[in-house]
Amino acid sequence: MTILWREAELAALFGTGADITGISIDSRTLQPGELFIALQDTRDGHDFVAAAFARGAAAALVSKPCPGHVIQVPDTLKALETLGAAAVQRAAAKRIAITGSVGKTTTKEMLRRALGAFGRVHAAEASFNNHIGVPLTLARMPRDTDFAIFEIGMNHPGEIAPLAALVAPDIAIITCIDRAHLGLMGSEEAIAREKASLYASLRAGGTAVVPGDSGFQPLLRAAIPPGAHPLVTGEDAKLLEYEPSPIGSESLIGLASGPVRLKLDAPGAHMVRNAMAVLLAAQALGLDPALTAAALDGFAPYKGRGARHTLTLPQGQVLLFDESYNASRASLRAALAVLRLQPGRHLAALGDMLELGAFADAEHLALRDDVIAACDMVFTSGPHMGLLFDSLPAAKQGAHAPDAASLAPLVKAALRDGDCLLVKGSFGSRMRDVIQALESPG
Repeated sequence: MTILWREAELAALFGTGADITGISIDSRTLQPGELFIALQDTRDGHDFVAAAFARGAAAALVSKPCPGHVIQVPDTLKALETLGAAAVQRAAAKRIAITGSVGKTTTKEMLRRALGAFGRVHAAEASFNNHIGVPLTLARMPRDTDFAIFEIGMNHPGEIAPLAALVAPDIAIITCIDRAHLGLMGSEEAIAREKASLYASLRAGGTAVVPGDSGFQPLLRAAIPPGAHPLVTGEDAKLLEYEPSPIGSESLIGLASGPVRLKLDAPGAHMVRNAMAVLLAAQALGLDPALTAAALDGFAPYKGRGARHTLTLPQGQVLLFDESYNASRASLRAALAVLRLQPGRHLAALGDMLELGAFADAEHLALRDDVIAACDMVFTSGPHMGLLFDSLPAAKQGAHAPDAASLAPLVKAALRDGDCLLVKGSFGSRMRDVIQALESPG
């Protein structure tokens, strides 16, 4: 069994240690031989130390006295950050940090797939992009990692810079600037400034990948530190040809080294833009662009982020696009564009876009023309999507419900053989309840 951290390494940091094979912050999923870290967040991890040892933990990192082989520290979160910083020092990995209003996880997974063709890749399995997830992903980085990929998220000012400083990336990617979290940030410019703070953490000689379609180009470029190199999607990676289809796209991308062919099993121009950022990151790493593009051949979206599959219902077969993990104006427009590419009747089940504050009503109503153009019938849940629903022509109105669970049976009853259904909303809108209802038998 591979040792992630040796006893001597942990002892050098915390005074005592153990050989551990992994790191867990959840006693329910802990594997034998792992270190359990008792974080104090929404729940106190110290309440689960005994359960962690029962599942075979090799040691527990705690800030309170507990029975068992424990490593006691004043603050377990600070200790996790210390462990993450030590992981950076011991591994020679090239580190890539990603932020953006949308597309972070998809770009991370594209990078995981592409860089896997050139070496050992480390990246979080889930969207571990906050004050716990980033140091946890760092601490889990094996010593022989070649490429490490980190998502960095935010919904309040000042959150990106300290997390980016932990990563100290060689490459920093901003996927896009959109109006997500507008109610918490106050303006789109404030969002751009917060995202741009990622660039300040770049190592000397690093690369900043800049979204070329952003209206905040001067702000973003000004944030790149001296000695770092900008690469801009749309300029340093140009879309020379684009052939969309209902199931994906084929593109020709112009790079400094010449054009490369890109084939994705992920429909939509937004997916190609994400792939451009990946190609520029690979270029900055000195990797062969043609091999990078070839590694992306067949890339498909993930559950909750555009994954497509066919449902077999009593009334026939329905093509489902699962976009239930998140939503913003830009991501919803991109999803609607994918819906328009599909054959058959186009239906959408839409939940509220959250964290928009006083801007919420206007942000939802701004989607009216896009929804009308893409959809034959619309189902909505939540108060803000209810305003959008009321603004639609009667012929487009399927049904509205106060929540996703109530909406689900209305959507299911309206489906017909050959339909294509998009399900999308912010995570807190629980549109996954609609997905679950559709996938359940009966």
